[in-house]
Amino acid sequence: MLLTFGLAAAALLLPGQTPPDWRAADQETLRHFQALVQIDTSDPPGVEQPAVEYLKRVLEAEGIPVQLFSIDPKRPNLVARLKGTGKKRPLLLMSHTDVVNIDPAKWTFPPFGAVRNGGYIYGRGTVDDKDNLVACLMTMLLLKRANVKLDRDVIFLAEAGEEGNVKYGILHMVNQHYGEIDAEYCIAEGGGPVRTGGKLRYNGISTAEKIPYAMRLVARGPAGHGSVPLRTNAIVHLSRAVAKVADWQPPMRLNDTTRTYFERLATISTPEQAERYNNLVNPSRSAAIQEYLAENEPRHNSMLRTSISPNIIRGGYRVNVIPSEVEATLDIRALPDEDLPALAEQIRKVINDPAVEVVRTSRDSRPAAAPTDLKTEAFGLIEAMTKKYYPGAITLPFMQTGATDMAYLRAKGMACYGVGVATDSEDGPKGFGAHSDQERVLEAELYQFVKFHWELALRLASAK
Repeated sequence: MLLTFGLAAAALLLPGQTPPDWRAADQETLRHFQALVQIDTSDPPGVEQPAVEYLKRVLEAEGIPVQLFSIDPKRPNLVARLKGTGKKRPLLLMSHTDVVNIDPAKWTFPPFGAVRNGGYIYGRGTVDDKDNLVACLMTMLLLKRANVKLDRDVIFLAEAGEEGNVKYGILHMVNQHYGEIDAEYCIAEGGGPVRTGGKLRYNGISTAEKIPYAMRLVARGPAGHGSVPLRTNAIVHLSRAVAKVADWQPPMRLNDTTRTYFERLATISTPEQAERYNNLVNPSRSAAIQEYLAENEPRHNSMLRTSISPNIIRGGYRVNVIPSEVEATLDIRALPDEDLPALAEQIRKVINDPAVEVVRTSRDSRPAAAPTDLKTEAFGLIEAMTKKYYPGAITLPFMQTGATDMAYLRAKGMACYGVGVATDSEDGPKGFGAHSDQERVLEAELYQFVKFHWELALRLASAK
């Protein structure tokens, strides 16, 4: 199989260009991956510098030029570039160096040990996002070593601060150094093949994402002694408002990504599931199907609409005092084209209580951007690479209910596609997913992802 793959890869290269030795490349992938996972880049506090210094040493040793950009020397962003002929606009390969923080007591293996056990590699960042980080690194190294003639520049951005401190990373790069990363296409985190029972089902490719906002419900009324209940009690008014908002949901609105997602998902689902997905837009069936999804498939329900979740309540300070002001914070995950002022007005109408004010919270939020086009050279190649590297799996574009830094690039007009290493659907419920109490990656799938990533970049950027 390795020989067959090597011959197929060689056919993509021009005379004088050397295909990778994949046995050696797998060993090198493991070495770099373990080294990067073993570097604690938890955010907070956010000290990505050691990981960036490691990447810089490896890239410069291969003759690949590197630039660092930062507003805090402990939190640099790395940009490496392989020059092309300029016949086509660049390709950006993006990943982040920081990881979410951990509770060491909940880990079976050391969280920054990169321990290999039973076919897995354990450690914080193994699927978010040091799998993409090492795939970007290896793609740059292998393209350089193969002496590939490129029609596009290939740019590698290893960014800081993705896990909640974007001012150090993507925001700084977009606002101050966009010319260094400007590209036609971006390949970044946010997707990956999914296995169930060890069998591949689909390769999820993120082509859109919802935008996070916050709103506050503030209820006010006269303070008083708790021994004398008041109909004007602010907590009572707030409680009713929260219940009304929780019972209401904005209408379903599909976009090109979500429409394609449910159409393709139906082809690999049970007959019962397929009937639901295929009848989402059927006027006589849609309401009942949406209610079913809200109860049984909440992630799918969230993909259909702007979602609202009451997540924080503050109020009261003594058991015998009726407070004069209390508030609840709503987590709004908006569709990319949502009209926020109109949504706030609709929430006011749903609550219908002059004692409760709806306040838009001012906070840093990723920008709204239209879903990435599915009719591009890049997406066509992703579909082709899925068939080659993940036989039997369909390519499934989807809209993330969370958020990534691709939002900033989509807002600038860049076509962005989220990819990733194959994971088991059973791992999340077992507590081994991204941001979970533990994290792990299938070692064989890491190597397969590097091959997928390399050939996707090769086909997109190499001279024909």
